[in-house]
This record gives sequence, C-alpha cells and structure tokens, in this order.
Amino acid sequence: MLRNKEIRQIAVLFFAIVCMAVTIGFKISIMAGVLEVLSSALLGGVFYAFTKARYKKIAQLSEQIDMVLHNSEHLYISEAEEGELSILQSEIVKMTLRIREQNDELRREKKHLADSLADISHQLRTPLTSVNIILSLLENDTEKKEQKALIREAAGLFEQMDFLLASLLKLSRLDAGIVVFKKERINVGELVSDSLRPFLISMELHNIQIQADIPEEIKISGDFRWLSEAFQNIIKNSIESVGDNGEIKIICTENPLFTEVTIHDDGPGFEKEDLPHLFERFYRGKDTDATGYGIGLALCRNIIMRQGGTIFAQNNPQGGAEFSVRFLK
Repeated sequence: MLRNKEIRQIAVLFFAIVCMAVTIGFKISIMAGVLEVLSSALLGGVFYAFTKARYKKIAQLSEQIDMVLHNSEHLYISEAEEGELSILQSEIVKMTLRIREQNDELRREKKHLADSLADISHQLRTPLTSVNIILSLLENDTEKKEQKALIREAAGLFEQMDFLLASLLKLSRLDAGIVVFKKERINVGELVSDSLRPFLISMELHNIQIQADIPEEIKISGDFRWLSEAFQNIIKNSIESVGDNGEIKIICTENPLFTEVTIHDDGPGFEKEDLPHLFERFYRGKDTDATGYGIGLALCRNIIMRQGGTIFAQNNPQGGAEFSVRFLK
C-alpha cells in the first residue's frame, strides 16, 4: 500500500495529527492522552483494514484484466456488492465478456478465411491445370483446326476463372460491410426483366420457356443493381437445372406483410441431402459432375439478406425446384 504516493501522504498527515492530538491530550491529563492514543490506534487500524480490503479488490480486478490479456478461459466474478469498486468490477466483467466474444468471433473469421482460401485455391487449380495442358498441346505440331478448338477451350476456362474471382470479390466486399446499398423503389417486373436479359439468347437456343406472372403495380425497396445480380444467380441455377425444352415460372404476389417472388422450374429438383446446404459457399451437391463453383447462391443469399429480405429453396410438390424470395413491407 505504501507504494502508493497518496497513501503515504495520508499516512504522514495522519501521523502528524495523531502526534499533535496525543501531545495535547497528555498536557490536559494522562487519561486524556491514553484515550487519544487508543482512539488513534483504533482509527488507524480501521483505516488500514479498509484500505487493505480495497487494495485486495483492486488486485483481483488487476488479475482479471491480466487474464483477459492472456486469453485465459477462467473468469473471476465476485458476489454482487454495492460500492464504486463493485460497479467498476461489473463494468470490467462486461468488458471481459465482450472482448472474449470478439476474440471468439475473430477466431471463427480466421478459420473461415483459411477455409475460404483453401477452397479458392482448389477451385482455381482445376481450370489452371487444364489451361497448362492446352498450352502444352499448342506447343506441339497440331492442325490449325485443332489449335482453334484448344484456344476456344482455353478462353472458356479463363472466363470461368474471371467469373469466380469477380464473385469472390463481391462476396468479400459484402462480408467486409463496405457495400452501401441504395434504398429505392423498384418495380418487380422491371427487375425480373433486367435479370432475364443476359440469358435470353441461351434460353432461345435451348428452347427454354419463361412464364412470368408479375402485376405491374408491385414494388419493393432495395438496390436495383445488386438485386438484379441476385436474381440472375437464381435464374442461372434454374436454367442449368431444366436443360433443353424446359420451363421456368416466375410469380410475384404480395400481402400486408411481405412481397414474394417465386421462381419455379420443371427440372429434377433438389436432392434431400442438398437442401440444407444450398446457400453455403462452394457447396456443389452430391452430384460430382455438377457445373459451377457453388458460389452463386451464396452470393445471392448474402445480397438479399443484407437488404432485409429472405430466401429459401424447396422442392415444389408438382415437381422441380422452387426459390422463394420475400421482402418485408
């Protein structure tokens, strides 16, 4: 305690006052002097015991802070008492719990980042290996026709890698929270039309029919560009599912609580085991021959949820896969 400058000053002042009081007491009478000595000793003992107890609590707080700094699993929480130190201890406990939660979250994010980097490396390795094989073949004396075919295949692989990297960049921006979504009134019919536009030629070549039932007056709030990106990923998934001569139905309804857009295709639907994992990153399902990288639906879900919407998938009772996107009023 005496290492504390304030305590030393108080002790010196107290000793000076006691000496003065005892001197005056003995000048009055011996009994007065003895009483003054006893009362001063009692007062000093009470002050010492009180100060020591406070220092013990302060030591416990210091130990607790040290445990936080060293990521200890043990957390000391004393019984609830009144007083400034108890209030301080309560605040330190809150701070400790909050820091521990943040540390746990950072560890989870670190693990997620490591897993994501491993997945990205795996996803890029396949097309890069194929490109290297193609380049090796081009070095040999091949016919001009074969060279053109190999070059087209290499260009297609580079396009796949470009799509993967662009999607991962968008996901990382969303995860980092640096994307600022606009809040604008969007006509659902215009949104669906804009989302379908990149696939019109492909749908015509594969004879895929689109049936859209979207009332003109229905609108939602959100960012048109990002929501168009989300719906494109859903439509792309449906197109790949139905194959040639397929049909996709897009229906929009609303009620006092929410607006719902349903996209239903007549493909084979989802495997039961795949349903809980459809929106997980890099999940491609049980079918090892599945195309894509398993990132489109993860990006789609992230975009929609960050704008206050929800999305879920199921198998339609009449057959085929069905995506439902809801936006609260």
